[in-house]
Amino acid sequence: ILKLKEKFFQQNGGLLLRQQLPSRGGATDSTKIFTEAELKTATNNFHSSQVLGEGGYGTVYKGTLSDNRVVAIKKSNKIDKSQTEQFINEVLILTQINHRNVVKLLGCCLETEVPLLVYEFVSNGTLSQHIQRKGAFENSSMSWESRLRIATEIASAIAYLHSAASTPIIHRDIKSANILLDDNYVAKVADFGASRLIPLDQTRVNTVVLGTFGYLDPEYFRSSELTDKSDVFSFGVILVELLTGEKPVCTERTEGQRSLAEYFLSLTEKNEEFQIIDAPADEGHLQQVLVVIEIAKKCLKWKGEERPTMKQIAADLQGLAKFNSAGWDSQPLNLEKTADLPSETKKLHSNIPSNLFDYSNQYTSETNVDLSMTIPR
Repeated sequence: ILKLKEKFFQQNGGLLLRQQLPSRGGATDSTKIFTEAELKTATNNFHSSQVLGEGGYGTVYKGTLSDNRVVAIKKSNKIDKSQTEQFINEVLILTQINHRNVVKLLGCCLETEVPLLVYEFVSNGTLSQHIQRKGAFENSSMSWESRLRIATEIASAIAYLHSAASTPIIHRDIKSANILLDDNYVAKVADFGASRLIPLDQTRVNTVVLGTFGYLDPEYFRSSELTDKSDVFSFGVILVELLTGEKPVCTERTEGQRSLAEYFLSLTEKNEEFQIIDAPADEGHLQQVLVVIEIAKKCLKWKGEERPTMKQIAADLQGLAKFNSAGWDSQPLNLEKTADLPSETKKLHSNIPSNLFDYSNQYTSETNVDLSMTIPR
């Protein structure tokens, strides 16, 4: 049995992980190597009643460790070199991330036939499950305030990956199904199997195109050149999902409207986006909705260089959330009070409603990002 376990350890990339982890700046102190016995006990021998979800990558089980911590255990569904590489990639990336809006990797198990990853358990399913169901936005947990906060949390996590992690990380598969929600509907970005570490002296990497149809950056798809702006495009699709409750791809829509991003942009060109926007109509919230629409349009620009950075987006969403409906419903704010507002939000304050769609081409808020959103716990 010991020989077999050692064989699996090597097969699952254990030697590579052993070499790589010590060089990752000590970030791995909290990453534990679990035994197979521990995880079998935690999941009642991987019983079907413990299954949380299944996908192309494998199966996720709910488990309870000996210290009563509830965890999610991801088990690859096949012995496959590319799956092993993705597994190693995910471990290496997650061991250097500590952000409250990124799912936390607690450890892994390498002595089984297929590798296992152990994460914190996030109890409330995925964002897509919540926003793509009928009547979702009538539910208080998916109120406009909640959606704006969730968008801000996702943006701050991706901004952290792009600029605050020790080596920049491009997620490469940002989608609402990879955003988990906890008991309090706090967003956690998950699934880093396809992510790429970007050397500090590079801004783009040639790579095999990976991602999910409906979220995939068209420029990356065309050129195979991955940049941080590829994540920005995918985030733009999530913003449109939060605005509309529509699926990113829908075969029931007519051709040309099947891609939510394309459909949304075609409507904005005619100022008809409110045909699909599902958001509060009251005056105060409407101003926020309009700004989010414009941020989404920026994210979905065909050329990556025309899209804002995630840091800029996070700053704008944070600024927008600070000025809730109460501020807009009363008299317009004076200049002193709007000094820390993003330029786009300021523009809405100063002249409502005549230039609501006159969104600034220049994001000027990059230096205003609230770093408390990106300080590791």
